Amino acid sequence: MLFLCHPFAQLSVDQLYAILSLRAEIFVVEQRCIYLDTDGKDQDSWHLMGFDEGRLVAYTRLVPQGLSYPEAASIGRVVVALDQRGKGLGKALMEESVRRCRDLFGPSDLKISAQWHLEAFYRDLGFEPTGQRYLEDGLPHQAMVRRDASPSS
Repeated sequence: MLFLCHPFAQLSVDQLYAILSLRAEIFVVEQRCIYLDTDGKDQDSWHLMGFDEGRLVAYTRLVPQGLSYPEAASIGRVVVALDQRGKGLGKALMEESVRRCRDLFGPSDLKISAQWHLEAFYRDLGFEPTGQRYLEDGLPHQAMVRRDASPSS
């Protein structure tokens, strides 16, 4: 998989369209969540894109400290195309996301809002639950923190 990471202003129109399409395909259509995906955070975030044969198949939004959480940077909008699941792309995507956050934002905590059914997946990547579970856009979520944001081994 080829990873590219750009700030919003450097995304091409085609890249932005592919990102928004993949996010809508997963979060709105597959998960049946009606919510406003364009939340005003994209412009100040970095966008990590995973391509396979020229097609966007994996994506995360890398959010600097203070935009989503006052105390930590964040990785959000984590998606892998439906037909690409089960190939280890999610793990590769998150490992690359953690590495890029460290490069972009320096060593700091990373906080995520994880869908509850993926808690074990994120634990394996060094994230630990914090606080109580909650509903976000109708789906059960768990806040999780990875201390120091060092690359996973």
